Amino acid sequence: MKLNNKIIWITGASSGIGKSLAIALSKYDCKLILSARRTSELEKVKELCNNPDLVYVLPLDLAETDAMQEIAKEAISAFGTIDILVNNGGISQRSPIIETSIAVDRKLMEVDYLGTVAISKALLPHFVANQSGHYVVVSSLMGKFSSHYRSAYCGAKHALHGFFDALRLEHDKDHVKVTFICPGFVNTNVARNALTADGSKQDYQDEMTENGLDVDVFVKKMITAIRKEKYEAYIGNFERFGVLLKRLSPRLVHKFVLRSKVR
Repeated sequence: MKLNNKIIWITGASSGIGKSLAIALSKYDCKLILSARRTSELEKVKELCNNPDLVYVLPLDLAETDAMQEIAKEAISAFGTIDILVNNGGISQRSPIIETSIAVDRKLMEVDYLGTVAISKALLPHFVANQSGHYVVVSSLMGKFSSHYRSAYCGAKHALHGFFDALRLEHDKDHVKVTFICPGFVNTNVARNALTADGSKQDYQDEMTENGLDVDVFVKKMITAIRKEKYEAYIGNFERFGVLLKRLSPRLVHKFVLRSKVR
């Protein structure tokens, strides 16, 4: 699939992967709709794009699921249609299960799972009417296997795989595609912004994230996966082999993660 001149809606576009993706896609002369909570940061990303006149800023909060129908209407009206929705927005978590408030589990499900589902369902009739559309879902390797101190995050990401696998099956007849992007460690602020046991931000970078893939390198690989319309793409360093180990033996991946320094 060629990305040139596509109309692409990106959530979580104010920083990290979303920001880098927006800038990279602008070089394909894509028309972009950028969404996140912080309008001021979205405006900064817009100005970094190749042609800011082809960028529409649409603030949203994924936790406000009831607003998604109206937001989707505005997104469609921005350029008349949408070709690709990149579900990139979300939050992470770092805390032991035994200490983590159920409010944190609920927050992760509301934002990472239900927010993504709500915005995708709001756009689905448009894709079906067009008999064309592509969901790009930024999941995680933690959506394929789990790790320490990320229980709520892993749960939400695993749930996304269940939902979008079903959507892909139901709407194959409508030529609606789904690509899962499953990052390993990428050097962004995801760890700093991760919620801890009481719902406060971790507010510091961990070693594995600090040594992860450069975000621009990651985005190049991500764009390749989107262009190839892959079902799933696992992008990372050594940690991506956990997916293969999980297929071979759940016991093997258990030992692999225990022996790694994932914290």
